[in-house]
Amino acid sequence: MRTAAAADLVDIAAGLFVMGSDNYYPDEGPTREISVEGFSIAPHPVTNREFAIFVSDTGFVTEAERSPDPALYPSASAEDLVPGGLVFMMTSGPVSLNNYANWWTWTPGADWKHPTGPDSSIDDLGDHPVVQICHGDALAYCEWVGLELPTEAEWEFAARGGLDAADFTWGEDDHQETEPVANTWQGRFPYENTEVDGYTGTSPVENYPPNGYGLFDMAGNVWEWTDSWYVANPTLNSANCCAPSGPTIEDSYDPQEIVKIPRKVVKGGSHLCTPQYCYRYRPAARQPQTIETATSHMGFRPIRRDR
Repeated sequence: MRTAAAADLVDIAAGLFVMGSDNYYPDEGPTREISVEGFSIAPHPVTNREFAIFVSDTGFVTEAERSPDPALYPSASAEDLVPGGLVFMMTSGPVSLNNYANWWTWTPGADWKHPTGPDSSIDDLGDHPVVQICHGDALAYCEWVGLELPTEAEWEFAARGGLDAADFTWGEDDHQETEPVANTWQGRFPYENTEVDGYTGTSPVENYPPNGYGLFDMAGNVWEWTDSWYVANPTLNSANCCAPSGPTIEDSYDPQEIVKIPRKVVKGGSHLCTPQYCYRYRPAARQPQTIETATSHMGFRPIRRDR
């Protein structure tokens, strides 16, 4: 096991904060006061370079590099039950935003080393967040480095950076369409990204200003796993807007199967989030994600709890 150096983490003092929001998606509310014990957290999501060291040291094989369990996807075709992950594909024009299969594609051969498919690589992406990571992959890395995944409350407390009840990690006003301070989507989703922020996909960590606690990428870039189980609000109409569940799509996709698979909360939004759709690059925003699902915009950051 490799032990993380304390200097690599940012200390977060214990405190109270207002968790959630009553102004956006139903599953974010109601707002409530939460007490959080002190902890230390990585200043940025785990990068490809950091994850590569872990894999080299341990020989770990991620879930996207293994074949899915047929028992979890009884309606999946044999050609879909191969190693791979979900990859975002920009469309050629407007499509219905009610079906994320319009822009998510199950891609055999997609994994952390090949984030957008077998012909892609991370050769020039060492300082970008690692993606195509399932919950178990994140736990394995955390165990190796002697850390843990944050709870949803810990993650949100850290993301707020001392701005209690603010809409965004930087305050109340959203200038992402014109003067971006995070990696999100600008343009018409999902077929036009004007790259006002400089990127269509992931961006290097620490590329944008940190929040009040000195933490980078707590909004946008990649979604981040927490270790909290997702509890759905029964009035929630669009829980999985841009974090699709399961490796099957189109005719083989059966939403009734997916709800049987355990889901954890992911936080922070990603480079695909936009006010038009999935307005979730906010501390209060949350999303359910099936624990075995790997996608091209899913990463994580570890913490160490004060003992």
